[in-house]
Amino acid sequence: MRTSRTSRTSLRARLTGGAVVGALLAVATTAHAADTPLRDLAAAKGKVIGTAVTGSKLAGTYGDIAGAQFNSLTPGNAMKWETVEPTRGTYNWAEADQIVAFAQAHNQQVRGHTLVWHSQNPSWLTNGTWTSAQLSALLQDHISTEVTRYKGKLAAWDVVNEPFNEDGTYRSTLWYNGLGSDYIAQALTWAHAADPSAKLYINDYNVEGVNAKSTALYDLVKSLKARGVPIDGVGLQAHLILGQVPATLQQNIQRFADLGVDVAVTELDIRMQLPSDSAKLTQQAADYKAVFDACVAVSRCRGATVWGFTDSDSWIPDVFSGYGAATPYDENYVPKPAYYAIAGSLGGTTTPPPTGACTAAYSVQSQWNTGFTGQVRIACSGAALSSWKVSWTYGAGQRITQAWNADCTQSGAAVTCANASYNGTVPNGGSVTFGFNASWSGSNPVPTVTLG
Repeated sequence: MRTSRTSRTSLRARLTGGAVVGALLAVATTAHAADTPLRDLAAAKGKVIGTAVTGSKLAGTYGDIAGAQFNSLTPGNAMKWETVEPTRGTYNWAEADQIVAFAQAHNQQVRGHTLVWHSQNPSWLTNGTWTSAQLSALLQDHISTEVTRYKGKLAAWDVVNEPFNEDGTYRSTLWYNGLGSDYIAQALTWAHAADPSAKLYINDYNVEGVNAKSTALYDLVKSLKARGVPIDGVGLQAHLILGQVPATLQQNIQRFADLGVDVAVTELDIRMQLPSDSAKLTQQAADYKAVFDACVAVSRCRGATVWGFTDSDSWIPDVFSGYGAATPYDENYVPKPAYYAIAGSLGGTTTPPPTGACTAAYSVQSQWNTGFTGQVRIACSGAALSSWKVSWTYGAGQRITQAWNADCTQSGAAVTCANASYNGTVPNGGSVTFGFNASWSGSNPVPTVTLG
């Protein structure tokens, strides 16, 4: 079950005849106060702040926040083998291309994810019977084809993903079993040949602190460096649990940096047992700050990527039963305390905007025997919005027939209106309005209105 922590307010009033009466609505502060965007804060410290994204969602509020707040994008699934080559020799680059194009349009880096993994491979590959020579040729062809397609367009690649078991031994996979441990060096070499400018990483989870698994990764990187294999960095996934940020995180980042490689936090989320509450959200904020503080403290930590920035796009509830609320924004795109903790770590504002700084007023502009024209004015004082959404429930059978300057939907008596593509921004001290026509019969009471 997914939850959001949006506060809700409502107000009841009545309209009689054709009188024009205003009623305040709560407005979802789907952006945040007019603070410096996270990407600008990160850039000022020489860091990258990224997010994993779903290509089909890169529009509306989701796209607005992804473009405005982050300077790096990671395709969540769009560059994995089963997506790009579902049938042998038949490629599907549509979503990957879409994400790269979005990033280019928003002056963002792209982190490729991932070339060699034991999971999310196409069935034709995993169900095949291959000799070592055939398997090697397939892997080289895959890496060369994909990296070449995006040559010069991607800043980095997670070349090899999750090669180790928890005890530091190599994971038994198609690649390890078929090619031995040197598949890692081969994959890095092939990726470098295809795009010498891209930074090449090995990426794994549960390697954030100093432990057997991270030490195995450390020893591998040290060995690869000694052999002259092209390895530029290590990725610490950082799928963390509330209150469990490793105490040795900064120490671990530093020891990899001392090997002469970069470090990136690549898949950060911090899950909690649901439902969330203020205490858990406060702890989550402290945990996010601890991760970012550790990265900021080490010059070769290039930055951090959150694995989805909104709870509505998080993988956690589908995989970890009873857990969720793992990202910096709730399901309504409202920033959580974690967002402000990240901003604070990067040198920005740490205080959420005041409650009620943005409001909306519902009014009837004109009314006749079968219908009326309504308007909602959204205004901010002490905060700003980059997107907005209001909703209400009609109590007397009213039906919206037309809307302008907003995207409105009605299901039964419930109405939700969100900003159009061109008027999501409400500056501090500014306002926007949208209008609609609707039908009524008998009475036209002002509805109960709620946030989001």
